[in-house]
Amino acid sequence: MTDTIRNRRAAALPAKLSRSWLLVNAAKGEVFSEAQISESDSVIFDLEASVSDDKKLDARDNVVRALEGGMSAWVRINKMDSEFWDDDLAAIAMLPGLRGVMLPETERPEQVSYTAMRAKAGLPVIALLESAMGVENATKIAEAPGTFRLAFGTNDFRKDTGFSGDPMALAYARSRLTIASRMGGLPGAIDGPSAAAASDEHVREDAEVTHMMGMTGKLVLNVDQVVTLNESMSPSEDERDWARQLLEAAEGGSEITDGSYLPRLARAKKIASLASTYGLWNA
Repeated sequence: MTDTIRNRRAAALPAKLSRSWLLVNAAKGEVFSEAQISESDSVIFDLEASVSDDKKLDARDNVVRALEGGMSAWVRINKMDSEFWDDDLAAIAMLPGLRGVMLPETERPEQVSYTAMRAKAGLPVIALLESAMGVENATKIAEAPGTFRLAFGTNDFRKDTGFSGDPMALAYARSRLTIASRMGGLPGAIDGPSAAAASDEHVREDAEVTHMMGMTGKLVLNVDQVVTLNESMSPSEDERDWARQLLEAAEGGSEITDGSYLPRLARAKKIASLASTYGLWNA
């Protein structure tokens, strides 16, 4: 385990630009290495939803050994009102490989701030919103000290509200996270995952919905879906071609033709920057 090194491209990518967030069952230490060398932009060791109560302590020990031994990851800790929350933070807060924590079932801004204070100064917290209350408080949570990004727990949100998984049914909730992230000055929100057994085609369709709703990251449950997800969440070839043509024209001294020119130029620059960051600008 100590010889495992995080995928160098992914390790160098700022978490604010992470497209794929791979959730890894922390009770299964044997799969940590595969996650570390995968193309997932960010890896999350999951101490919460995927781990039964009788395995929580062993899972925490797995995470501690991994983050002490050269691995790098985020950690989804247990919810704040559980018996495990405080000990989770105490065990991992100062580990060298910890990039930040994900707080499940976030419903109020003070939950994020208290978690950040309990951990250590400057530790980023991803607030996972999984209920009607969490979504309705999204802007307050986004503005809370310590909040790094918002994430959408689609399955638990559906359980709480009775919504179906149809994109139209979840459009309001997704748009709330996108707008709240903007209001809080945060990077784009992280969407919920595709089903673990979803095909590449289904992953692409889900990612298109995520992209349409203004979200810029997505949780992923299956390492085999990561490459498809990254491709789907990156500027497309058509977008890159459009941006390249506009930027080349601007460099050639093209004149402002109408009120849409400067916004289009700004969008082209953003596409170029993202494509360059993801290694796609010269692809």
